[in-house]
Amino acid sequence: MSAKTKVQVDGTELTLSNLDKVLYPDGFTKGEVIDYYARIAPAMLPHLKDRPATRVRYPDGVDGPAFFEKNAPPHTPDWVRTVRIPTPGGSREAVDFVVIDDLPTLIWAANLAALELHVTQWKVGPRGGMHDPDLMVFDLDPGAPAGIDDARKAAGLLRDLLDADGLESYPKTSGKKGLHLYVPIEETSAERTTAYAEQAAQRLEKDHQDLVVSHMDRRLRKGKVFVDWSQNQRHKTTVAPYSLRATAEPSVSAPVTWEEIENGADLRFGPDDVRERVERHGDLLAPILELRQKLP
Repeated sequence: MSAKTKVQVDGTELTLSNLDKVLYPDGFTKGEVIDYYARIAPAMLPHLKDRPATRVRYPDGVDGPAFFEKNAPPHTPDWVRTVRIPTPGGSREAVDFVVIDDLPTLIWAANLAALELHVTQWKVGPRGGMHDPDLMVFDLDPGAPAGIDDARKAAGLLRDLLDADGLESYPKTSGKKGLHLYVPIEETSAERTTAYAEQAAQRLEKDHQDLVVSHMDRRLRKGKVFVDWSQNQRHKTTVAPYSLRATAEPSVSAPVTWEEIENGADLRFGPDDVRERVERHGDLLAPILELRQKLP
């Protein structure tokens, strides 16, 4: 029988279960996962607000089976915000996505062992209407034997390319082996955003063929950094800033500075590291919440 604990979170009663259950091989428990999300919430929630969330759940820990959950589960409390979104080409005509707008919803998701939270590059309105993307993202994924130092170099080159087009970009780690670059934009159609991102990746590949590849074919990625532009397609999501990742040790997709990328700083961050960084520097990705840039 699972141990259950009732708690009040911002005036909402939640029932938490199995807080001592180990979810990471080093002994990191579900209670510690919930505690991390509760503490990082002030920095994280603005990046989740109004964005449909896909939860990656690990009920038996990172070494057990996992599943991507888009649809709100049958036992979803009525106070959790959901929005019905068409999913053409999927197994359902539409999905009731969860939108993690507040602390009780974040804790509810964490209690379901949703270690990873992935969100769209676009928002939904108060009544559920889908906006055009206000973010553009590039996922820099090094293919072995390429590694994080190659991703650093590719990130700097991509930043320069974007800067030449009048676009500021903001980096974070993927929480695994790569980097993500965010470009905040004026609301622009997913088709145009994706087209620009693809062309930018192709331009980078043309000038740096020894380092960068923009094609999806995995056979081409060995020893190079794949600049994945496809996450800008409307149906795609990207792991959210400050989300945990399902790695051997608890790791976080963490905002970083360009100085850290350029000076070779360690870009691996655990939950405690990230909490300390936010206390010290605030949210390094705060600019993407307000800045809006026009695609060239």
